[in-house]
Amino acid sequence: MVKINSTFDLEKQLLAEGYAFVIGTDEAGRGPLAVPVIACAAIVRNDKFQISSAAADKSNSNDQTCLPVGKVSNDKTWDLVRDSKMLSAKQREKVFDFILENFYVGIGICDHKTIDEINILEASFLAMKKAVTDLKTKFRHELPNFDNNIILVDGNKKIPNLSLYQKAVIGGDRIVKSISAASIIAKVTRDRMMLEMHEKYPQYGFDKHKGYGTKMHMEALQQFGPCEIHRQTFEPMPSLAKKHKR
Repeated sequence: MVKINSTFDLEKQLLAEGYAFVIGTDEAGRGPLAVPVIACAAIVRNDKFQISSAAADKSNSNDQTCLPVGKVSNDKTWDLVRDSKMLSAKQREKVFDFILENFYVGIGICDHKTIDEINILEASFLAMKKAVTDLKTKFRHELPNFDNNIILVDGNKKIPNLSLYQKAVIGGDRIVKSISAASIIAKVTRDRMMLEMHEKYPQYGFDKHKGYGTKMHMEALQQFGPCEIHRQTFEPMPSLAKKHKR
């Protein structure tokens, strides 16, 4: 796999265009067969990132006047703020607290029942909206003029019914630092939740597969049937339900 380092280039460009904040959003948990989808919204903290008048005038990716500043600017941990899928679980845990120190972070959760009711795509968007709301609520004093922002959404679709400027970025978790940060926070938060679920439902092995449809998980479903935290609209749950009705 080719290593691609995410950068602050897009955030720099958008700040130079006049936006007060640039919010990266991403989710974790679209594909699993159990429990929630979790989204994160992240803004790099003001004291870590700033744009100068020179950057506003030039606004090009070669200008280095808008980068992480202060003692963290040379911290190699910044290199780990990239697509969560490119990191090991150990690396994600290592960089998790670093992101919380250097970004304002909001979390949004849609549980398995909501996913079954409105479908996983809509639930993912709803989780992102909740994450943006959580970000605004928690940091309302640190982030004045919050509505003068732009949201960068990982993927090719914008969040529907959200009255804020948005930009969909295909592969954003690989190339945009704020989206990368959001992807890691969402992933680690969900993985930690799956470890808690393992304590309650150890027969499924949630600590190993985190709810994804691995061979281990599918065999456990065949043996024990689904439990209350499984997504009932995801296969094999409907098929298992029909099987047990016979």
